[in-house]
Amino acid sequence: MATERYHRQVILNGFGETAQVLLSKARVLVIGAGGIGCPALQYLAAAGVGSIGIADDDTIALSNLHRQVLFNTDDIDKLKVRIARKRLEKMNPEIEIISHPLRLQRENILTLLKGYDFVLDGTDNFESRYLINDACVLLGKALIFAAISGFEGQLAIFNVADKKGQRCNYRDLFPIPPQPGEIPGCTENGVLGVLPGIIGIMAAAETIKLITGIGQPLINQLLHYNLLSHDQYKMTISPGDNYVMADNENDFLKMVDPSFCNLKPGYNEIDAEQLIILQKQSTIIIDVREQHELPILNDEVYKKAPMTEFPIFLDSEIEEKNIVFICQHGIRSILAAQATQEKYGSRKNIYTLKGGIVKWRNYFI
Repeated sequence: MATERYHRQVILNGFGETAQVLLSKARVLVIGAGGIGCPALQYLAAAGVGSIGIADDDTIALSNLHRQVLFNTDDIDKLKVRIARKRLEKMNPEIEIISHPLRLQRENILTLLKGYDFVLDGTDNFESRYLINDACVLLGKALIFAAISGFEGQLAIFNVADKKGQRCNYRDLFPIPPQPGEIPGCTENGVLGVLPGIIGIMAAAETIKLITGIGQPLINQLLHYNLLSHDQYKMTISPGDNYVMADNENDFLKMVDPSFCNLKPGYNEIDAEQLIILQKQSTIIIDVREQHELPILNDEVYKKAPMTEFPIFLDSEIEEKNIVFICQHGIRSILAAQATQEKYGSRKNIYTLKGGIVKWRNYFI
């Protein structure tokens, strides 16, 4: 039966029995059985990953059902991990599904992660992302990162050596955690159900590629996806030197604040009032959103450099002393600032608008 179940992927040129055996021996922990976790779990189970753990302490709500496709109306108020386990076991009874109905904390995450080879982060809050990242770095676990915001999704693979032997982690991408409530989540910002489905399936694909060694996984790269246009771009992530990490379990357990290891990242976050002051100086304001995104800003004031075209833009020289990046939520602008800082170093003053256009909408309209 097992041979027939996986026949269509086993006969793939470049996959074969060897890859299927690797899947059957792999142990993957999916953290978060939500919009990203549900589709990722389904495809990992269907592909034949031998042991899959599900970590989540939440129960199913009616508002979950438009995107968390493992659940139905009869499941409301039941634990996600238990329902997910039942559904996945019916989907593929030949693999092991382990439920962990718990909230990850500094005191329990190391013990949990030690039982798995790969970790897929499908959580929806920054505190969890930094905690998971730091634990994976300490334990040397491969981390598949997936996240969504509005109509956009992000995907990356951390803590895996690339061809140069470099290993990057989430703090190389975002050294400084945002303040609570600074970047709205799905509850405040909304989400179209298909978006986490797309990103979750892509995360499952990256996990399968890592396990089997096929293709080119997103190691030290961030893939950005826009649902409305299907625009995609990839940015290379470089190891940073602006933070320190716990190098043993005792130090890790002492760290309570997820921002404990942050140092100055090489750029500064500013608010709208500070932006007004900078506009009176030698300053260029660069909008890194895509062409279709609203509101459309005055191109005589705001230079357009979409992230899909940003590497080309970065090849040109900027004359102004101050460089300010803006985007919708203040996430892409950080990536642009980091890339620009690598080019100019201390020769330019580099800023990002904290919270993005959404936070300061009245200023722009």
